[in-house]
Amino acid sequence: MGGSEQADVGVVDISLKDLSSKLEEFAKVRNWEKYHSPRNLLLAMVGEVGELSEIFQWRGEVEKGLPDWEESDKEHLGEELSDVLLYLIRLADICGINLPDAATKKLVKNSIKYPPPSQPL
Repeated sequence: MGGSEQADVGVVDISLKDLSSKLEEFAKVRNWEKYHSPRNLLLAMVGEVGELSEIFQWRGEVEKGLPDWEESDKEHLGEELSDVLLYLIRLADICGINLPDAATKKLVKNSIKYPPPSQPL
């Protein structure tokens, strides 16, 4: 899913729906829709998770914010995180899952399953 056709657009906030539309159009104009089965998208996403894992492999624990990382390493990390996100969004769409709705419902379930610790009086 790589490429940087609009890498310098400075987009700060974009909805999952907007990303979904962009992904659908991206696949459509390249005639890739026939390859975007749930299985293929899942396997592609797993491959990207592997590439993401390689970035952290052998580094040990790293500090929040990655203060000791080179900017080029952070950029690479952003690209791999983006690949995972984009495949996840496309997979959800192809499966007919409203990802924002499903994620919101999951947060509610998790808040019930894992309530905050009670505060002593």
